[in-house]
Amino acid sequence: MSNTAGKVIKCRAAVAWEAGKPLSIETIEVAPPQKGEVRLKILFNSLCRTDVYWWDAKGQNPLFPRILGHEASGIVESVGEGVTHLKPGDHALPIFTGECGECTHCKSEESNLCEVLRINTDRGVMLSDGKTRFSKNGQPIYHFVGTSTFSEYTVLHAGCVAKINPAAPLDKVCVVSCGFCTGFGATVNVAKPKPNATVAVFGLGAVGLAACEGARVSGASRIIGVDLLPNRFEQAKQFGVTDFVNPKDHDKPVQQVLAEMTNGGVDRAIECTGNIQASISAFECTHDGWGVAVLVSVPKKDVEFKTHPMNFMEGRTLKGTFYGHYKPRSDIPSVVEKYLNKELELDKFITHTVPFSEINKAFELMLKGEGIRCLIRMEE
Repeated sequence: MSNTAGKVIKCRAAVAWEAGKPLSIETIEVAPPQKGEVRLKILFNSLCRTDVYWWDAKGQNPLFPRILGHEASGIVESVGEGVTHLKPGDHALPIFTGECGECTHCKSEESNLCEVLRINTDRGVMLSDGKTRFSKNGQPIYHFVGTSTFSEYTVLHAGCVAKINPAAPLDKVCVVSCGFCTGFGATVNVAKPKPNATVAVFGLGAVGLAACEGARVSGASRIIGVDLLPNRFEQAKQFGVTDFVNPKDHDKPVQQVLAEMTNGGVDRAIECTGNIQASISAFECTHDGWGVAVLVSVPKKDVEFKTHPMNFMEGRTLKGTFYGHYKPRSDIPSVVEKYLNKELELDKFITHTVPFSEINKAFELMLKGEGIRCLIRMEE
């Protein structure tokens, strides 16, 4: 790959030209990385709902043409000036948030919210010069959350690239770069259930199932999955879920149902739907005295979280988390090592596979609610 360093690369990319319209496989030009940047050869993607949300562009600031994609894996093709923690040939995961290593958040053990590289869904250019690294026939194509992995080659800020063990299968660990860590970390890093704890997880999509996996690994004795889609319940058993609750099946608030099921409330609750009422229910279903609820998914802009102050005064704790509280460069390599040591199970998250040329099939599966993650093979 070294013979391409410093040169423009022509490659295939799935370009979103308009909101909600099928992605178009195009031959584009990818510029070399500039100072502090890295160019990756992407080998695998897995489709995350965030990609679909911004592709659909309802209720957001639309920015097109754009190359989406952020849950992926690949190999470093070349690095720009000043990049020392990566070299060509390294196996790596692109991360939609970053770790500059210098800001107050990066230097704090209590935060992973890098001031420089925190996710920005509206920015479509590189930080260094305000320009794109993608183009077609001279027309700039915008970036997405600093990753844009629906391209055979992409350019990222070096702080958004995590170097991983080359022994890790890239078609499995790609889910670590977003969905898995977001849910798993919310449980193990933030909720921190004790062995034999009772844990409720609201929403049994990929992030919610990763939260369930975190509860299972933590030794929870009871994991209660809460979801409106009953077809998700059987699949969730693979992730340690022992009980299922569909709020539609009850004529009382689901937090009351859960409290009655667990002799006063669950020890920990993880909310992975983005629905504000589910967030309130997750908090209110925790046990007084020690219950902890963690909010993971982003709610709509104008909603309000309303609960009685006594719920806090009685000893319940409400927390939020971003990307499972993982620092990309510092922490993600160790997550991959846990998978290699068989401490984590990732294979079961991939339920479908399509070639890159059929990427729109992955979108169709997501929109139909089929499976957990669809793997997209870049090389065919």
